[in-house]
Amino acid sequence: MIFEDLPTTPTSEELIDKAFSRAARAGKAKGGLEAQQSMLQTAANIISDNLENVVTAWPDFEYDAHPFYYELADAIVDVDRLRQSLSEVMWASRKAREIHEEYQPRLRKTDVDTARKHRKQAFARLADIVEQIDDELLYINESRNDLRDLPDINPDAPTIVVAGYPNVGKSSLVNEVTSARGETASYPFTTKGIGLGHFERDHIRYQIVDTPGLLDRPPAERNAIESQAVSAIEHLADCMLVMVDPTGECGYPIGSQLELRDSIAAQFEDVPVFTVANKADRFDPNELDEAIAADYRMSVETGENVETVLEAAVEAIDYEPELPFEG
Repeated sequence: MIFEDLPTTPTSEELIDKAFSRAARAGKAKGGLEAQQSMLQTAANIISDNLENVVTAWPDFEYDAHPFYYELADAIVDVDRLRQSLSEVMWASRKAREIHEEYQPRLRKTDVDTARKHRKQAFARLADIVEQIDDELLYINESRNDLRDLPDINPDAPTIVVAGYPNVGKSSLVNEVTSARGETASYPFTTKGIGLGHFERDHIRYQIVDTPGLLDRPPAERNAIESQAVSAIEHLADCMLVMVDPTGECGYPIGSQLELRDSIAAQFEDVPVFTVANKADRFDPNELDEAIAADYRMSVETGENVETVLEAAVEAIDYEPELPFEG
């Protein structure tokens, strides 16, 4: 995942302390004018290099981030503000080098006292530059903390997204069709973990994802952040399974479940959307209301038709892996 290895961003105070303490040690190793030059070069390099590393550690959101991760990131942090903060930090990195280039010649052909005075002036300017971007450094680190634990989902893998009201059997399905119990990872903006599982068909690895807190209630009940996260999932889903519970045991009337199904079908209009009536072992299919218009009925509990539903999703995705170029 593109955000998981982002390093901690230092505060302005931490960076200044690091630069000047290293500079002091460098100065003690030498004497006279050479000591002042070494101190300035050390401090400027540490500040410039560390600030540049802060920026280059981040992916280029426009070119490196998949639209799924871009929109998910923008739902959690303000990506425009983050990019502006990174731009300000890069400006500070360049300014540190400019200050070094401006003052270093002044330390070569002068007496030690004057050189020390110039070096102190340069240090003051370096500290001022770093302090000017204190808010930017703090925001970058906050963003890093918010994004580094995003669920590790491969947006390029063929993906089935499971939706529907709570207690209709979504997590049970994810666990049932994967070789091991589904993994759970949390979104920073919800206490509910997303369910993620994998299975293979014809040597192709498929993802199956349950997103509690996002696709388990009407759009009107989602806040702005959750709505944008759902938009991110549009870039992820290759097939939607909207599960309904005709028995009503889930606690939601079938009419509400179908309204949710219709809103999901409208939003995910570019991918196949199947309505799956779960708990088939608990209702008579002959009495199933025709208004449900379920594409499939199954029972995760007994295993009835689970493979049929899965095969239908795989066939609808019709995924063809990219083959290496054959000359």
